[in-house]
Amino acid sequence: MSAEIATTESSAPRTTTSAPIDFTKAAEATINRVVSIKSFATPRQSRMSEFNDPFFEFFFGPNFGGRQQPQPLGLGSGVIISADGYIVTNNHVVEGAEKLEVTMNDNKTYNATIIGTDANTDLALLKIDASDLNFITFGDSDKLKVGEWVLAVGNPFGFTSTVTAGIVSAKARNISTVTHSRQFGIESFIQTDAVVNQGNSGGALVNTKGELMGINTLIYSRTGDYSGYAFAIPSSIVKKVISDLKQYGTVQRAMLGITFTQLTPQLCEEKDIKLTEGIYVTEVQDQSAAKEAGLEKEDIITEIGSTKVRNTAELQEAISQYSPG
Repeated sequence: MSAEIATTESSAPRTTTSAPIDFTKAAEATINRVVSIKSFATPRQSRMSEFNDPFFEFFFGPNFGGRQQPQPLGLGSGVIISADGYIVTNNHVVEGAEKLEVTMNDNKTYNATIIGTDANTDLALLKIDASDLNFITFGDSDKLKVGEWVLAVGNPFGFTSTVTAGIVSAKARNISTVTHSRQFGIESFIQTDAVVNQGNSGGALVNTKGELMGINTLIYSRTGDYSGYAFAIPSSIVKKVISDLKQYGTVQRAMLGITFTQLTPQLCEEKDIKLTEGIYVTEVQDQSAAKEAGLEKEDIITEIGSTKVRNTAELQEAISQYSPG
């Protein structure tokens, strides 16, 4: 009987339970490194210009005749990236602002100065007069895997220090062809199902170690609110753009010097191409980096450096990490 029991026990399938994923350390490390950004702008004059006269101001006040103080324009998020007060956010968070007010997680408030902006990637670099700040550590978004857990940290609808969790749904996502919205100059987004809403723009997308994987930028929604997917600019792009804005005030972009199309089943069949993924070169410009490197018409690009290039988004992301020369 004992032998039978022993045999039964040894042949029974064993189940293993893994510990639940702990987001608390990543959340605690990130919320104090993400700020709220309020932008202000003066409304357009609503009264006739002839009333902008000191005589009328004496009796009716300085706002008479349309002279108004800056009013709230928008609300977004930002990420502290250095101890001396540099903050990265979205260009659309600060666009058109006359004044920027940054509020920390401990409710300390600072006025911010714009160091530089880049509409092509929708990024902006700000500076506040502060020191000894807790700042976020950049991670390597190239190593981020589809299915990996991530946290989105920001200020949706004005609710400060909000943390949501999700997984990476896709990488190198080009969305303008699907959404038919305005096209960014560079589109290679991290797609995630972490809940992101208005006010999250410019906030952090981090991994479970609390490392910055991207800057939350937009959502795809038919209603304007969260409905399934959000998109973040990869840290590999953020790091290069912010470094250039800090050093030069503008982005120094490498140019490959080709016209191209992404490989499709139709193109592969038409040209008898055995590959199924890559960039098909349709033209090489004279005196370009591509020409100097020996690229020719009808070549197929599958890698740049050690980075695989399977589609347009991956090509843009790879090139965006290089400087001229």
